[in-house]
Amino acid sequence: MVMRSGDDETIRHLLADTTVWAVVGLSANTARTAYSIGEYLRRGGKRVVPVHPSAPTIAGEPGYATLSDIPFPVDVVDVFVRSELAGPVVDEAVKIGAGSIWLQLGVRDDAAALRATQAGVPIVMDTCPAIEAPRLGLPWPPR
Repeated sequence: MVMRSGDDETIRHLLADTTVWAVVGLSANTARTAYSIGEYLRRGGKRVVPVHPSAPTIAGEPGYATLSDIPFPVDVVDVFVRSELAGPVVDEAVKIGAGSIWLQLGVRDDAAALRATQAGVPIVMDTCPAIEAPRLGLPWPPR
């Protein structure tokens, strides 16, 4: 059963037409999925901004402790936190004016998704760019 939430048009747009991805939960721990997906996004031409309490610099990109600390516009907030912690991240993403929100595989918060949608912020839940790009037949890295 597919649990993904987000229509193909929105997913395709986020993968093909965005540049700045703030990855919440991205640390310097190379064994974590957030790190490998950050690398995947970079190979796809995305600027990957780490958002983690320790604010690490990763691949030359300075990190920030919170989304609110980022001093420039963010196209996509990519969320690697447990579902029970996702709501406040979604709310902060809306507050900073993020273009969209992506909750990673296994991360769902339907109430937060409704709040984002009501605020006009597209949201995708419970899937991963590394799953969706091939599923949609998108070239990666984009040409």
